[in-house]
Amino acid sequence: MISLFARAFLVLNVAISAVTALPTISVKGAKFFAGGKQFFVQGVAYQGSPSDPLVDSTQCSADAALMKTLGTNSIRVYHVNPYVDHSACMKIFDDAGIYIWLDLDTFNTTIVQTAPAWSEEQFIAFTMVMDAFQSFDNLGGFWIGNEVISSASGSPAAPYVKAAVADMKAYLAKKSYRDIPIGYSAADIAELRPNLQNYLACGTDYSQSIDFFGLNSYEWCGEATYQTSGYNNLQSMSEGYSVPIFFSETGCNVGGARTFADQAAIFGSNMIDTWSGSIIYEWVQETNDYGLVTYPNGALVGTPTKIQPDFDNLAGQWASLAPSGVAETAYQPSFSAPACPAATAGGWLVDGSVALPTLGAEIVAAAAASVKPTSYVSVTPSTPSSAVSSAASGTATEASGSKTTGTLGSTATNGVGSSTSSSSSGSSTSGSAGATSSASAAADALNSLSRGSAFAGLIFILGVMIL
Repeated sequence: MISLFARAFLVLNVAISAVTALPTISVKGAKFFAGGKQFFVQGVAYQGSPSDPLVDSTQCSADAALMKTLGTNSIRVYHVNPYVDHSACMKIFDDAGIYIWLDLDTFNTTIVQTAPAWSEEQFIAFTMVMDAFQSFDNLGGFWIGNEVISSASGSPAAPYVKAAVADMKAYLAKKSYRDIPIGYSAADIAELRPNLQNYLACGTDYSQSIDFFGLNSYEWCGEATYQTSGYNNLQSMSEGYSVPIFFSETGCNVGGARTFADQAAIFGSNMIDTWSGSIIYEWVQETNDYGLVTYPNGALVGTPTKIQPDFDNLAGQWASLAPSGVAETAYQPSFSAPACPAATAGGWLVDGSVALPTLGAEIVAAAAASVKPTSYVSVTPSTPSSAVSSAASGTATEASGSKTTGTLGSTATNGVGSSTSSSSSGSSTSGSAGATSSASAAADALNSLSRGSAFAGLIFILGVMIL
C-alpha cells in the first residue's frame, strides 16, 4: 500500500508540473499573448555574473524567490554560455512564473556600430545560443542586439541588425522550432526617433522584420511627469506601431530614491494600449547604484537583500497596477507595417529599399543541418558566501574545447544598458524502480495531453496503476 501511494504521489507531481508550467509567449499584431491572455512585461535586468547568470541553481533559487515578492514576471539576461546546462535555473524561474528575455550575442559577437558587419562566425555563435534555449517554454523572446546603434550617426549599422534578424528567423524556421519572438533593444536617441523602430519593422516581408521593439530609456527622473519626462512624445511616436513595444531598460536613479512613478504611466491609461510593459535596470547593485538588491560583501552571488526604499517602491507600484488587456480571441489587429524611412542628409542615413546584407539561404540551411556540440559542462552551484559565481569559469570556447568562432573585424564591446550602466551588464531519484518506471510512463502520457485535460489524464493513469 505504501508503494502504491508513493507511485500515486510521483504521478501527481508530474501532473501538477504539466498543468502549472508557463504557457509560451506569442506575438499577435502589436501585443504579446500567453495562454490566450494579453501579456505585459514586468521585469528586471538580471546579469550578476558577466558570463552567465543562469547556471548557478542555488543563486537562481534565491533570486527567483525574492523576485516573486517584487511582482516580477520577466528577467532580461544579456550574456550566456551556450555550452553549459541551464535547465535547473530555467525550471526555477518557470516555477516562479518568470520568463527570460535573452540576448543572442556575446561580448565578442555583437554587431559593432563603428565597424558594422554580419558574418558567418557571428551567425553560428547566435545559433548556438538559440539552440541551447529554444526548448524552454519560459523563454519569452530573443534580442538580436542591445544598443548596437548608440549615436545619431550610427544608423548605417541598422541593415546589419535587420539582416541578423532575417537570418535568425530563417534558421528558427529551418529547425522547426516554435515561433519564438525576436526583437531589438535600442538606445534612446532622440535624433533617430522614430526612424530606427520603423525601419526594423518596415516592409511587407515579415520574415525580415523584428517581432518586438525594446527601448532603453532613462528619461523619467525624480519628480518628472508624463509631460516633462518626454513619455508623451514616446507615446505619440509609437501609436499604431505594428509590433509590441516596451521599455527594455528603465529606472532613472537621478534625484534620490527611485519612486518608479513612470510605471503608473506605462501600465495606465496614457500608454497601456500601445506599450507592453517595462524592464527595470537592474537586479543586483553595482557601482552605478541601479540595483534593487545587494549580495554580501559586494559579491555577485549570495543571499539577496532588498535595497530600500527602492525595492518596496517598485513592488508597490506593480501591486497597484493590474492591466487586464484583451483576450487573444477578441483582438483583431488593424495596424500595418510602417513605411521604410527615407534617407536624409545629416539624419537617418539608410535607404530602406536597399537589400539587406544577409548570409543567404545556403549558409542558413547548412547551419541548420550541422551537428553541433551537445555535451554540457558540469557547474557546481555556489554557496551564498561565494565571492565569485561559478558561471564565470571561462569562455564558451574554453568550456567546450570543440567550438571556435572566427575573429571579428572589431572586438569593441557594446556595454549593457545606457551610458550610465555598469560594464558587467552586459537529478534526484525517489521511490522504487517500479515507482520510477510508473512516473516515467505517466509523464509520457501526460505530455500527450493538453493542459486542460491533464487532470483527467491523471485520473485515468491512477486508475490503471491501482488496477
